[in-house]
Amino acid sequence: MKKKAKELISDLQDFYLLSYHGLMGVVRRPFYFKDLIEQMDYAGSGSFFIILLISLFIGMALSLQLSAELSRLGMKMYTGKIVGISIIREIGPVLTALVFAGRVGSGIASELGSMVLGHQVDTLRVFGVDPVKKLVTPRILSALIMLPVLTIIGDCVSLFGAYYIAVFVSHQSGTFFWSSIRDILIYENVLAGSIKPFIFGSLIACISCYMGLSTKGGAIGLRRTTTRAVVASFIAIIVADFILTRVLLYVLGFSV
Repeated sequence: MKKKAKELISDLQDFYLLSYHGLMGVVRRPFYFKDLIEQMDYAGSGSFFIILLISLFIGMALSLQLSAELSRLGMKMYTGKIVGISIIREIGPVLTALVFAGRVGSGIASELGSMVLGHQVDTLRVFGVDPVKKLVTPRILSALIMLPVLTIIGDCVSLFGAYYIAVFVSHQSGTFFWSSIRDILIYENVLAGSIKPFIFGSLIACISCYMGLSTKGGAIGLRRTTTRAVVASFIAIIVADFILTRVLLYVLGFSV
């Protein structure tokens, strides 16, 4: 038990050091712009279609369910407002981050793990190249850039999906639906939905890079690394979402 506790503390220390040096590499030379563009393309355009598809059906399903429940209470006209707040503050950022972790995070972990097993990381050190600056920093920066962009796109698509169900299935007023959405686009809601993707992106990238660079044990070790990266990212996203929601509600003056 004591040995496991020491190993856990050591792993956390290594993770925090890697995350710190990876984030600090954003403002330190040299800058690997080509690597950054490649990672942004992989993280952004590669995830675009799946996030588009999932966001659309999540918005449609949420609107359908809420319309059915609220119609029993004679409050169907509030569907747009509730859907908008749910998507912008919670569902949009969390859903996009989970998809991002499942696709991009697992890819980062497996790619870096393969480089470790193939001794490519050691080769970089031999040639005097900092592996953290070369491999970790571009991936963290690409996640910090692309996840918020994908979240905004996912939110918009979810709202359009919700609009389609509300108007063409539940026969609500389209004008009133968009009026409700416009009313909830206030500073507090937009701030809550904007901060989370940056935190989630940094967590996903840092966890995936750490897991990838700590790979050992051949093909089985690589499989274990990729699985651990995705699971740890999922847990970190959910826990961070709760903490951020609680802190933002307190800071913005909402009573619970």
